[in-house]
This record gives sequence, C-alpha cells and structure tokens, in this order.
Amino acid sequence: MLQVEGLVTRHRSRHGVVRAVDGVDLVVRAGETLGLVGESGCGKTTLARSVLRLVDPVAGRVVLHGRDITRSTGRELRAVRRSMSMVFQDPYSSLNPRMSVRDIVAEPLRVAGEPRTESDRRRRVDELLELVGLDSRVATRLPAEFSGGQRQRVALARALALSPDLLVLDEPVSSLDVTIQARVTALLDRLQRELGLAYLFIAHDLALVRRISDRVAVMYLGRIVETGTREQVFGAPAHPYTQALLAAVPVPDPSARARRVDPPAGEVPDPLHPPSGCRFRTRCPGAEPVCATDSPGLEPRAGSPHPCACHFAGPVPSRPAPVG
Repeated sequence: MLQVEGLVTRHRSRHGVVRAVDGVDLVVRAGETLGLVGESGCGKTTLARSVLRLVDPVAGRVVLHGRDITRSTGRELRAVRRSMSMVFQDPYSSLNPRMSVRDIVAEPLRVAGEPRTESDRRRRVDELLELVGLDSRVATRLPAEFSGGQRQRVALARALALSPDLLVLDEPVSSLDVTIQARVTALLDRLQRELGLAYLFIAHDLALVRRISDRVAVMYLGRIVETGTREQVFGAPAHPYTQALLAAVPVPDPSARARRVDPPAGEVPDPLHPPSGCRFRTRCPGAEPVCATDSPGLEPRAGSPHPCACHFAGPVPSRPAPVG
C-alpha cells in the first residue's frame, strides 16, 4: 500500500540544517501494522508528517497504491489525502476547543463536499461516533466535556471520516493512563479487522509495539537501523541499538532473566552534527574503526536474516549467568 524510498526531510534552525529524516526506506502492506520505534528526537514524527505531505521532503519518494505522491499538489494532493489520515499524540490540543464534536468530525466531510446534504452528513457523523464507541447523543458537546480517552475516540472518528486505507498513528495512547490505553488499543484492533485498515504506528513503548504490530522498524537519528517481523526484531534483535532498547525495558521479575546488554549509553548526538559513518557508533560498545568511516546500509547480513544497518549485526553475545 505504502512505499517510502530514500526519503530525506530537513529542518532549518538558527544554528543550521537538521536532516531529521535521512534516507529512509519503509513499506506498509494492506491491512497490517508497521510499528515505528526509537528514542525521542530520532525523527519518527517528521517521517510521519512527510509521508502525509504535511511536511515536504527534499528528496526521495512516497508511493501510495503504486502512485508517486511526492510531487502532488493542489487538487491531486487533496484526492490522495482521502486515502490516508493521521491521529495525533495529544487529544487535548488536536481538537478545536470551540467546535462541537459534530463539527469536528464533520469537518473533513465538508472540505471534501461529502455527503452533499447536511442531513446525510449528520447521519455519517453519528455512524462514525458509534463506530468508535461513542453515543451519537454526545455530538453537541465540546471537547472539554470529555476525558482524554474519549477525545482520542473523537480524533479517530474524524480520521475515519473519508474512509482512508492508511492511518498514521503518532503516539496515540502515550498521554492516556494504562487502563484507557488498553481500551483504545483494543478499539484500534477492532477497527483494523472490520475496516481492513493499515497502520503506521509510532510509539516509544516497546511492549505496546510488540503487542500491536505485525512488523517493526527501529529508527535512530533520522535513519532506520533495523526492520523485520515482530518475532524477528523482538526475538532476535541484530542491531546493538535495538538490543540496548530492549534491555532497557523493565521486567516484572528482574531475577527471571539476566540482562545481557546495557541500555543505550550517553546522549543522542547533536542532529546538526551527526557522527560520521554509523550514527550509533558513539554509543555502541562494539564499535570498530570501520564504523567511523563506512555508513552501513539497511540489508540482510551474515548475522541477521532480516535487514539491519550494522557492520557487525548479530545476536546478543552470550554471557555467563550471574552467580548466586
């Protein structure tokens, strides 16, 4: 459904130019969930906005249903956007506080001129609210009268208004408490099954990504460093960064397993001046001289059957079990 090829997006600041997305390749297939993970500031949200053309990339291609939309403008771009929509992280700031829920959900319909009559539009809004688990009688209320979980359901209803094929979900449950997270995640699962949706699901919660995703892409400092099925990435991580991220995930019983690698050391480098070669080398315990001069491509390697951007990709090295 969606293919991203060599995508580059830049941000200009007072101090220079940041390559927030730097040569990213991604594929999202129909009806599946691709989880995109990485530390804050690695470029996940910029990548999502670039896919939707909310931010214009400077190089590369975004291909939707076999059609290159990277240079689409005007009416052509509006037509493309019917096929994909976005749910933002914060339900408190993504909804206009002065608009009723009915007007918020109906706004994409009005922009698209569908349905043609106001009565048909009202019926469509009622259907959408029911679809996300809200009573249509709440349509006259303002966002301030809802909880965070209910607001995110309203945001979902708005995103589904034009029957898209792809939803880009940017940390959609991170601002909600655990109980509400589970309910919204269950709703996303049901909507995907009923409507055949594809999701690009962005999150930093690895446990959530493991539960909801079919495939996973790991992003570091503007680049994808590992990608594969959920079982490949979580069961046999090959990149040192992925291994370190998983090592940092807390476990209910620390004695149940020995931590074989340490969490990522140090701070993420300045994106204005990223390291040469492999961008993770300044935090990698296994870095060698070649890592400073040769940037590894994202491809299957001897130590990893799934694509990994590391010269020394492979399973976590075994270590002696702790004594006592």
